[in-house]
Amino acid sequence: MMNELTAAAQSARSRAYAPYSKYQVGAAVRAASGKIYTGSNVENASYGLTICAERVALVAAVAAGERRFEALAIAAGDESPGMPCGACRQFMAEWFGPEVPILVVSSRGEQKQMTFGELLPEPFGPAALEEGKR
Repeated sequence: MMNELTAAAQSARSRAYAPYSKYQVGAAVRAASGKIYTGSNVENASYGLTICAERVALVAAVAAGERRFEALAIAAGDESPGMPCGACRQFMAEWFGPEVPILVVSSRGEQKQMTFGELLPEPFGPAALEEGKR
């Protein structure tokens, strides 16, 4: 299952727009429907407007009507796998349960696999907002 996602993430990485950092990232997320959505990082001269590959992939999936996800692969880093930033981890918390597998692979093939619960052990998510309504 992860091999197909990894290949899709690596392909997306080749389409990254990273003229400033030169740090290309690709991501691929598998929805519960079985469909794979990809994204690449898109930088902007106004750095704060840059969007990460993980969020691009998730936004594409959500815009297509997906709400449940089974796995995520990220192609980032050269020597070692580049991990998702904090903003992406929080963004994932909206839809990922702690069991969702995440695989990060570097351009040299080094891999690191974990679950979303390991990546972000105590996320702030929709359940926290429900608690405030009681």
